[in-house]
Amino acid sequence: MKNVEIEVRSFISPTQYKNLERKLNKVAKFLKEIKEETAYCGKENIRIRRDADFSYLILKSGKIHDNFRDEIKIRFKRTDFENLKEIFARLGFNISIMWFRKRKVYDWRGIKVFLDDTKGYGRIIELEEIGTEKNKEKIYNNLKTKLIALGIKKITPKKDFDKKFNYYKNNWRKILKLNT
Repeated sequence: MKNVEIEVRSFISPTQYKNLERKLNKVAKFLKEIKEETAYCGKENIRIRRDADFSYLILKSGKIHDNFRDEIKIRFKRTDFENLKEIFARLGFNISIMWFRKRKVYDWRGIKVFLDDTKGYGRIIELEEIGTEKNKEKIYNNLKTKLIALGIKKITPKKDFDKKFNYYKNNWRKILKLNT
């Protein structure tokens, strides 16, 4: 049976971010902090990501901000990031968005919790589990309950994520002060 990535997420304020960080450090296991650079190549479904250790080629199904998505991820040497960008550029998949994110990763009772701070975009908490097509709704509802238990009373609606994403997509070079 195919695995499905199940996510619930919400934008959070700087104060909420700090409070969640303190809370998670008490109730969850801190796994790592990652600095990531991600390039969307043509479409939001094709991504190239680089962190301190590796580069990744990622293909996700569905639409961005969907609660349920299949994901294929292939790991490469970190130094392959520029070559991957060049391959996609030669295939006609130019970079449509760049993200620069600091991500804190926790394990909270078997749930992956991410505290993200994305340059020019904002702070986000995301809870994630892997499930199947059969149990994805049950897991999603459990993740919503867990997010509320962490003190996030209102989950950011998908339309708000889409609106912010579209603004960022159309302005990321200006927001990040990039000439590329």
